[in-house]
Amino acid sequence: MADTKTSLLRLGGRAIARLIKHVERTSETVTEPADLKARLRATHPCIVAGWHGQFMMTACLHPGDIRVEAMVARHGDAELIGAALERLDTYLIRGAGAGDRKRDRGGAAALRLSVKALTDGASLVMTADIPPGPARVAGLGILMIARMSGRPIVPVAAATSRFASFDTWSRMTVNLPYSKLAFVGGDPIHVPRDADAATMEAKRVELQSALNSATARAYALAGADLERATPLDMLAAQSPPPPGLRLKTYGAVMSALRPAAPLLLNARGKRGKEDPMRRGERLGFAGRPRPEGRVVWIHAASVGETLAVLPLIDDVLAEAADATVLLTTGTTTSAELAARRLPHRAMHQYIPLDAPQYARRFLDHWRPDLAIFTESDIWPNLFLETAGRNIPLVLVNARMSPRSQRRWRKNARLGRPLFSRFDVVLAQDLNVAKTLKRLGAPHVIVSGNLKIDAPAPPIDAGKLAALREAVGNRPVFLASSTHPGEDAIIAAAHQAMMRDAPNLMTIVAPRHPGRGAEVMTLLGGLGLSTVQRSLGALPTTATSVYVADTIGELGALYTLAPVSFIAGSLIPHGGQNPIEAVRCGSVVLTGPHFHNFRDIYGALVAAKGAEIVNSADEIARAALRLLSRPDDLAQMRERATAALTALSGARAATLAALSPFLARTKD
Repeated sequence: MADTKTSLLRLGGRAIARLIKHVERTSETVTEPADLKARLRATHPCIVAGWHGQFMMTACLHPGDIRVEAMVARHGDAELIGAALERLDTYLIRGAGAGDRKRDRGGAAALRLSVKALTDGASLVMTADIPPGPARVAGLGILMIARMSGRPIVPVAAATSRFASFDTWSRMTVNLPYSKLAFVGGDPIHVPRDADAATMEAKRVELQSALNSATARAYALAGADLERATPLDMLAAQSPPPPGLRLKTYGAVMSALRPAAPLLLNARGKRGKEDPMRRGERLGFAGRPRPEGRVVWIHAASVGETLAVLPLIDDVLAEAADATVLLTTGTTTSAELAARRLPHRAMHQYIPLDAPQYARRFLDHWRPDLAIFTESDIWPNLFLETAGRNIPLVLVNARMSPRSQRRWRKNARLGRPLFSRFDVVLAQDLNVAKTLKRLGAPHVIVSGNLKIDAPAPPIDAGKLAALREAVGNRPVFLASSTHPGEDAIIAAAHQAMMRDAPNLMTIVAPRHPGRGAEVMTLLGGLGLSTVQRSLGALPTTATSVYVADTIGELGALYTLAPVSFIAGSLIPHGGQNPIEAVRCGSVVLTGPHFHNFRDIYGALVAAKGAEIVNSADEIARAALRLLSRPDDLAQMRERATAALTALSGARAATLAALSPFLARTKD
């Protein structure tokens, strides 16, 4: 198999090399400056830099009688390119920079070999931007090679009047024969050996600008359309593309399904997922008059997102004294939370279903001056209708699971007309930021996670005191935000712990309180003595498991329980937010599936401020160990708090990004 692959790569490389020579032979060539090849020879040895996707014809600048080496990454596409370069008398250096990725791509070894090649008198050819992007952004690796070797970087570009381009991250371009072929070179860029960080960044910007200028000039000389060779995310960021067929079809389908909307809402209402008294809001009808003055609309999907934006709502109201905040959510539990926690000058409405007519009805009434969406709740028709009215759009605390990132990258043509319409996007981490840039978002800031900056939840002191009195001196373990499939595992962990701690009481708080009766039935069937909090009952000395199926009381439960297992993580759900537990002084255990909060859990686990458990037995052992060792509990609390403090700052960054938009509300 390996021999077959190698043979195919060699054949492919031979074909590419022949195509390059054929394009050169059949094309009318123009060079700027006219003596570019002579200048390259005079600058030899040097580093010849180009952009990814635009390098095919640069091999024709080879002077022929000097040694040239090229840095080629270690993957299939690069092997094909490497096979072609070898046919064009270019020697290969294997490896490439990792960019923001953690895996080793041979970059360190390639850097050493590159510096050695330049020192030994060979010129080096390499691309300045690093896969998988962002495209046309120069990396620091090429500058480090220039600094260490003392040799200059020469930016070059090539273009042909006839070419094919593809929707890859770099907009890979294949030059075609019988063209006008243009080569452009810029002035050499020297990087001082003693360059500090500020100088390196200045040189990086200089190189990036020079390469962009050379590329634009090459396409102009060739009489070619530069846009056809520009990465589509860059084009989308410059000018949002119109909705494509898939988005238009989605809008048409949602419009056609409007007659079924009441049936859907009725069915959801029977399951407690809709408020029958406010059903009109889901159809775009307003539940109250629009207030005077400016309206800042903030959308948060459910309870977790609402908790994250509540402090931000306070900030917005303080920043824009003439504004009212309209908070929309999509769940009854978040509506109940909003009713308790929204401050003066803020109101709640349900988000309308995503039909164009409902979106227009909603926007016609509320006429927001700024629209702020949170995290990963995507409403295509609402986005398009809002942007179509020139209402500034902001996405805050943006997150995507790795699976969602892969899906969006594969469907970039669907995402670009949506995300390119956001004026600014604040992403939780660099990977999400890169994906959103790939989707055309013009201004992306890595701000961190708003949930980390959220304060401890409010606690009803009277209810907490009543719980403490009912529990007495019994040890308490909490399993919060449990999902179907996890309650039985928690029950097994509780039964295992009872062998060493017969007086233990476990609290189970289902993620969806409506599951309280279901959890009671399950636990009762296992022979456990249970009490249901939503019925107003407090635990007694006979209570083995207390089912806390209420809303807004997790703060009190975390304060009561020294150790908490944060559920949604024993199944491939992605975990739940551990921050409230840490803020309330409860030590955190989590299952292995916490990818929705990977940065937070990663920091907590690395700091030994949280533990990963994989089974009922592991939960039982970890909880018993911590409950029996107060000093270990105290140290773990301190480490968890320190880890979260190191990740904080998203709230300030978000408000700074919003301030220019909020200032407009004062006009």
